[in-house]
Amino acid sequence: MFIVRSNLAKFEYDIHSLIKAFYPEKEVKILTPGSVVKNMTLLSENPAMRLDFCGGKVVFKTYLPDEHTYEWEYDGSTYDSVDYKNAFKRFLYKALSEETGTTLPWGNLTGIRPTKIAMSMLEQGKDEKEISDLLQKEHFVSGEKINLSIDIAKREKELLQTLHYENGYSLYIGIPFCPTTCLYCSFTSFPIRVWKERVADYLSALEKEMDYAAEAYKNKVLDTIYIGGGTPTSLSAPELERLLTKVKSSFNLSGLQEFTVEAGRADSITGEKLEVLKKYGVTRISVNPQTMKDETLKLIGRQHTVSQVVDAFHIARECGFDNINMDMILGLPNENEEDVMHTIEAVEELAPDSLTVHSLAIKRAAAMQGWVAENGITSLHNTEEMIRIAADGARRMSMFPYYLYRQKNMAGNFENVGYARAGKYGIYNILIMEEKQTIIALGAGTITKKVTRRTMEDGSENVLIRRCDNVKEVAGYIERIDEMIERKRKLLEEA
Repeated sequence: MFIVRSNLAKFEYDIHSLIKAFYPEKEVKILTPGSVVKNMTLLSENPAMRLDFCGGKVVFKTYLPDEHTYEWEYDGSTYDSVDYKNAFKRFLYKALSEETGTTLPWGNLTGIRPTKIAMSMLEQGKDEKEISDLLQKEHFVSGEKINLSIDIAKREKELLQTLHYENGYSLYIGIPFCPTTCLYCSFTSFPIRVWKERVADYLSALEKEMDYAAEAYKNKVLDTIYIGGGTPTSLSAPELERLLTKVKSSFNLSGLQEFTVEAGRADSITGEKLEVLKKYGVTRISVNPQTMKDETLKLIGRQHTVSQVVDAFHIARECGFDNINMDMILGLPNENEEDVMHTIEAVEELAPDSLTVHSLAIKRAAAMQGWVAENGITSLHNTEEMIRIAADGARRMSMFPYYLYRQKNMAGNFENVGYARAGKYGIYNILIMEEKQTIIALGAGTITKKVTRRTMEDGSENVLIRRCDNVKEVAGYIERIDEMIERKRKLLEEA
């Protein structure tokens, strides 16, 4: 474990994110005067690093094992200003880069939505050179990632022009059940075999929440619907029919631009279920292999084979789906560049309409944490070459990058990128990243985001994003559904 001591209870998130990015194999603990320490032995351990803030001066010392000192003095605003925070992050990044002799592809950007910077500047009328200069000089982003950000931001801006920001919304419906929980997963999901007897109760609670949402936003345009999870196709065909019948009867779908359902796991897909999805107007589905290597599928707990993925994809095509996404994950245990090449070539043979390329993120709540503790971080291999192999494969399939996001503790400090053929882009995926429109989220473990735009006296636009969440546990959601609805009521009725 890396103990990092700071004499100021501030910037802990950014300090942790940057140090972790340079030392991904280490568990990093930031101790400040305000820290709550459960393990008292941590207080007596020698720190790996120390930060001392004294007015405008910062002294950063490392002991790895030799002592190195980096100093910085800021002649400007107080700790609470955005300018100070950004300048401090630049200092810390440069110090860590000198300490390790390495640079990061995304520089000092610690947030999950790097394209928001490029998108915001495009909306302000800035040109590509201005965007590039800021990303390079202020954040030390590599030229390749700068070009990717600008390319995606331009495409997002064009795709979102048809949406109703002010008088519209999107709908997310969470189905928190899966055949099994994957090794890397930290999403709200529960084994369907354990909860099979309570699925009807869950759907009843969901229907009640749908009734409220449909009434509350009856005068607004519903642009997109996304049913995710979990794995929605863990439900039986009759259960899916019940769910989609309710969606169709409750909401005005006349302005709907996209209707996505994550079919996801090949071991949950049947022709009967896909026929139900098609019958009720679902326009986009996912059939997600993650890898086309049977040994890895078994290791990560997918409990289906590559041949089942291929069969599920062909069944979906036979059912008439002409917008199918596939997911793959780079950096899975024991996989290398050759395995990634094999997966992308197998995906190419199927010729999906879009491809989402994920870099493995090691989540605290995922079982992967235990696997890494036992096998070591070096068993996870993610490289620029893997990113290039996947991007080249997408290009060969005539796909363009259209959305991007990052996650904490992502292997290689890389990113997740969505690629799609022209006209097959996932609009909801862009919305959830760029936070341009209110998204009403229903079901256990979901988070509703209300986006409000206000014009200020100087003519500028202020965007306010407010959230409310639903409880994660299925039983809690069912039993407290009236409370979940009341939370939404308070949020959605706020000015």
